[in-house]
Parts: sequence; C-alpha cells; structure tokens
Amino acid sequence: MYPDVVDLRSFYAQPLGVVARRLVGRAVRQRFDNVRGLSVLGIGYATPYLGVFREECERALAFMPAAQGVTRWPSRAPTLAALVDESELPLPNAVIDRVIAVHLLEHTPDAAEVLREVWRVLAPGGRLLCVVPNRRGVWARVDNNPFGHGRPYSRSQVIALLREALFTPVGWGEALYMPPVTRSWFLRSAVAWERAGGVFASPFAGVHIVEATKQVYKPVAVKRRARIQVLSPVLEPVLAPQPAGG
Repeated sequence: MYPDVVDLRSFYAQPLGVVARRLVGRAVRQRFDNVRGLSVLGIGYATPYLGVFREECERALAFMPAAQGVTRWPSRAPTLAALVDESELPLPNAVIDRVIAVHLLEHTPDAAEVLREVWRVLAPGGRLLCVVPNRRGVWARVDNNPFGHGRPYSRSQVIALLREALFTPVGWGEALYMPPVTRSWFLRSAVAWERAGGVFASPFAGVHIVEATKQVYKPVAVKRRARIQVLSPVLEPVLAPQPAGG
C-alpha cells in the first residue's frame, strides 16, 4: 500500500526529512555523478532527489503511482510530473538513460512486474538506481518516516529481485545510519553518524542504494518437450466360430 503523496511531501518538509534528503541525495549523486545530455526518470516519490539533475540532464521526468497521488514538480516551472500506472509506463521502448526509484519497490504490489516495465523503457546500457529500506535498519522499524512503511528488503532479496527482472547489480551503497530521531540537537550529529557508519561498514543503515544496469542478453532455458507415448489398443483374442462338423 502506497503512502499518500501529501504525507510524503510533509515528511520532506520537516527537519528529519530535510536531513534524510541530504544524506540519501548525496549517495544518489555519487552514483549518478554525470548525467549531462541524458534523460532521467524518477519513479515513486523521487522528486526530492531529482532537483540536482534537472539543470544538467537533457530532460527529467517524475512519474508517481496512481495509488499514491501526484504533486506539482517543479513548483516554479512547467510541470514535469505525471500520475501513472507504474506497471504500464506511458513511454516507448528504450528511451530513458537513467531511472531513480524511491518509495516504490517497498509499496508496489508486484515489484518484479514494475522492474520489468522499467527494463522496457531503459535504453541499452541504461542504469537503474533503487533506494529501498533495509530490513535490518532502524528506519524500517519506526513509522515516523516513509521508509518505515511497506516491505523492507535485505541485500540478497534486492539482488534476487533485480536479477529476476533482467538487471545486473553493479554498485552498492547505504545511507541513513543515524536513527530517525526528530530532536534538533540529535539531527545536528547526522553527518557524524553517516561517516561512522560508512567507516565501520555498519549493516544497520536505513536504506540500501543499489545501482543496476539493463541486461540486454540473457540465456533462456530450453524446455524439452515431453515425449508423448502413443498407446496402441490391445486387442483381446476372439474365438472364431468353428464350422459345423469340424
């Protein structure tokens, strides 16, 4: 079940959301460090992380699931956001170079189907960046943030899901090592938490950030046809009538 878009917008306007946006956005930017001349698509509620790409890329789009709702983005320019069915994106095949999926896979009823649709619209060599809640992290266990709703994932679950949809993981990262505490004095230490978590490779980060590339060629298992056994009718012997006097 998707959270309401009003609640998502409200979270990112609060101090905790501002910190989360800065920390996750930094990790996203490190993965997609150069999008000049490329097309970038955000799916789910990715607008807090698309702003840094809008002036650099060729074009940026924000698709929001119908079950979630849509908000205007950007606020002071012609809108680039649309309300869509995430399993039937209104785009032709192979037209997008980069996709950022945030607040998507943990909420959609069929994550594999959505990823296959993303695979369809990605150009050959295109990249997908997924931000998903870590099932071992504190953020997934607290409902004061959007990452605390929906289905969290372990690292192995994310990898299996991507491979099922014909994606090859090529990069991995984490973010949100700090607990989702709303007190201002604690939020000021967020950068220190992030640095410590990265140095010690803590497994309790709030989100996984995985980069995957579109797999164009994949071996397909050949199904052998089952041999059909033709059964011949078994005829029981019939006694022929003997001629009279025989």
